[in-house]
Amino acid sequence: MTIDAQQASGADTWRANLARLEGLAEVLADHGLRTRMMTPPGRVPSLHVVNPSAAVLAEDVYAGRGQDGLWWFWWSWAERIAAGEDLEGAANMIEHVLSAGA
Repeated sequence: MTIDAQQASGADTWRANLARLEGLAEVLADHGLRTRMMTPPGRVPSLHVVNPSAAVLAEDVYAGRGQDGLWWFWWSWAERIAAGEDLEGAANMIEHVLSAGA
């Protein structure tokens, strides 16, 4: 693979990660959570999620392919949250982890 092809492939993956996180952000907003997209140069995008009722309850969420080749949402500590197509399941898990009663 040429350098140009590698860069194009990396850009496609970056856009795919971003698209999944944007979809998750919409569902998390319906769950009452606040989100902010993080896109630092040269790094994979992440979604910073905050419980507005308890701002100390916050986490960064990533999207990416696992070793199985499937898309997943991931915690910052590299643990799977839910399959990349399961936006509602991912939102439920994130809401549970960031709930003030947990």
